[in-house]
Parts: sequence; structure tokens; C-alpha cells
Amino acid sequence: MKPLVMPEIEAYAEAHSISESSVCRTLREETHRTIEYPQMVVGPLEGAFLKMMTQVVGAKRVLEIGMFTGYSALCFAEALPDDGTVITCEIDEKSAALARRYIAQAPFGNKIEIRMGPALDTMRDLTGPFDLIFIDADKTNYLNYYRRSLDLLASNGVMLIDNVLWSGEVLKQSPPDESTAAIQELNRTVAADPRVSAVLVTIRDGILVVRRAG
Repeated sequence: MKPLVMPEIEAYAEAHSISESSVCRTLREETHRTIEYPQMVVGPLEGAFLKMMTQVVGAKRVLEIGMFTGYSALCFAEALPDDGTVITCEIDEKSAALARRYIAQAPFGNKIEIRMGPALDTMRDLTGPFDLIFIDADKTNYLNYYRRSLDLLASNGVMLIDNVLWSGEVLKQSPPDESTAAIQELNRTVAADPRVSAVLVTIRDGILVVRRAG
């Protein structure tokens, strides 16, 4: 992921945001040491944003599409009330194994339920409503995740979609690769969808914040 914000600005923002828990920091460090594509971890600043959104929404049920090594799931769980739940979807066993280890040792890890397998299959069998839905999985299915998430989203819920600036690749007019094209299509679809209102926030690699219109 190519940084869109100067590292010094990102560090300053992190230092003046909700602090990173010790379990998340240790997980982030091990992910960078042992896992391929460690930049997929949302990191401290975006993690702080996820915690804040969980609290602002007053969420009790969170659905996450794409767990990776569990950093964002732990952020949600930390911000949820004691009776809150995170259902998180993952397909890669190696990253899930690391996530399970840290979830087991976290004091709030009991709020997290992992569902392995293709996320669309998992979502098909879920029953809403979810107060907050976070989409951060394979980009080619982003539009499918968005459509199913609308069915599962609570009337006053919020959907967060990660990587919607795609290291600036969304600006390209030439024929893009499949992932870039999928993100461009998602951004156009959400902007034109009369059922929702949205704002694209330039945190890290771009987060689309979506809620029902009206």
C-alpha cells in the first residue's frame, strides 16, 4: 500500500487519537514479522477510528468481512459493551491461526466469533440487523459485499468500507486492473445509490462511511 499521507502526519495523528491496546500492538508487530503483506493490518490510526465509530453508533453487533490477523476485530471487541459481539469472516487459515492466538489472550476476545470460508457464503446465512459492518476483503467482490451488507445493516447502522482510494489507483483513467476497477465501480455505485448517504474519508487508504438515507 502506497502511503497517501506523510508518515510524520500519520504518526502525529496516531499520537493524538485513542491509544492502541497492548495486545493490538503486539499482534501488529508479529504480523509484520511473520505474515506476507503485513500492510493489510489497519494499524493504530484506523484502529482508533474503528473504535470511535463503534462507540458513536452504540454498536452491539458488528460484522467484519475480512479478518486477516485479527487486529480490527480486536479493536471492535475492545470498544463493544460486555454483551457485544463481532462476527468476523476469513478464508486464509494461516492469518486466522495468528488471529485466534491473540483473540484467546485478549481480555475482550470472548466477544469475537470467527467464521471461516468464503464471506459471501457466510453472509448468505446470517441474520441481521448489524449495527456496524466493516468490509475489508477481496476487492473484486466489494460490490457484492456492499449489496448483501445493506440487507443486514440496522436502520440506524453504519457500514465502513476500507481501501476505497487504493493507493491513489482509483484516479487512473486508463483501463485498470480488476481490483481497481471493482473499487471504482463500488465508489460510483454508492455515490449514486438513493438508499444511502456516504462520505469518503481520507484516513490511511480511504474509508467509505455509509448509512441509510433519511
